[in-house]
Amino acid sequence: MTQTFGALNPTQRVLLGPGPSDVSARILRALAAPTLGHLDPEYLTIMDETRQMLRQVFQTKNEMTIAISGTGSAGMEACVCNLIEPGDEMIVCVNGVFGGRMKDVAQRYGAIVHTIEAEWGRGIDPQQVAEAFKQHPRTKVFGIVHAETSTGEQQPLEEISQLVHDSGALLLVDAVTSLGGIDIPIDGLQIDACYSGTQKCLGCPPGLAPVTFSPRALEALDQRKSKVTSWYLDVTMLRNYWGSDRVYHHTAPINMTYALREALQIVLEEGLAARIARHQRNHRMLRAGLEAMGLAYVPQHSLTTLNAVHVPEGVDDLAVRNRLLQDYNIEIGAGLGPFKGTAWRVGLMGSSSTEQNVMLFLAALDNILRDGGLGIEAGAGLAAANAAANESEVATA
Repeated sequence: MTQTFGALNPTQRVLLGPGPSDVSARILRALAAPTLGHLDPEYLTIMDETRQMLRQVFQTKNEMTIAISGTGSAGMEACVCNLIEPGDEMIVCVNGVFGGRMKDVAQRYGAIVHTIEAEWGRGIDPQQVAEAFKQHPRTKVFGIVHAETSTGEQQPLEEISQLVHDSGALLLVDAVTSLGGIDIPIDGLQIDACYSGTQKCLGCPPGLAPVTFSPRALEALDQRKSKVTSWYLDVTMLRNYWGSDRVYHHTAPINMTYALREALQIVLEEGLAARIARHQRNHRMLRAGLEAMGLAYVPQHSLTTLNAVHVPEGVDDLAVRNRLLQDYNIEIGAGLGPFKGTAWRVGLMGSSSTEQNVMLFLAALDNILRDGGLGIEAGAGLAAANAAANESEVATA
């Protein structure tokens, strides 16, 4: 007997976790537009427009700027597998889950990986980078995470970029939790390869991975002695599909391209600088509120898009997250690795980054923590957040 199911009716949540972020109705309407063929002239025009807008958001002139069919992790693999041949040396910075993932991916593609490690929640010191290049002068690729989602740590890149290029290596950057929310000028920072995801600061459903490759990176790709290990992620073929030749490679996720195009259009309408400022302002509000409630931040340099805070002593991490979800329809993220059970990760990305969401979350958390017996002053977080908002208004007046 055939089993039948009820109508699909997902609950409307307030997505304040590490991703995905809220998706606007405008993007969902774009996602529902009629599906075209992947070689239809109309769709090819949409691809071209998406590429042009991606370049503006990446702040680059790189011709090879496309959306990989897959999530941000596919973008990571695409960058690594195209730049690395078996036996190549690569330095990978590890100060959280996603630096560790980049290391794992590089090893799977045959790289000889040297790591620079820092305590979770702390940044990579440029002096560590200088020492690593002295020890490994044959390094071909240097990989680092700009926005470490597992800890909320933002990595300064200016000095490190100079060290990488002085060594002759290629600079590969993970911008999954920063593109569209934190300033990361690809050309200004001389980044050779960068990948991101659609579901974070771009406010789009997950499913595509924006990537960009500099001319130096493409030159290294063209000088490979062996085929790219992954057929699906081989940029030597993907650029023929995204380029003027339109050589068939795979059936692209048509409607996800619509959604990404609309998301990028929204970013550009708001203005990249204004959007970055909005993320900064809402982060300051949230931080002021959380610290007024006695919560301490985990990272050394906090992301404005992902706030990682220590769970107060004596508070049940899971119980609080469950109440937020069940009573208030608010999703936040749990800690990972050494912070499992002892940290919360609160995302303010894309459409989720609003003053309304900041105040809603602080009010809900205030109720839950005081119900649990934590001795905090009622409304202290809201008052501090409101004061921070007023300070921002004065500063921009």
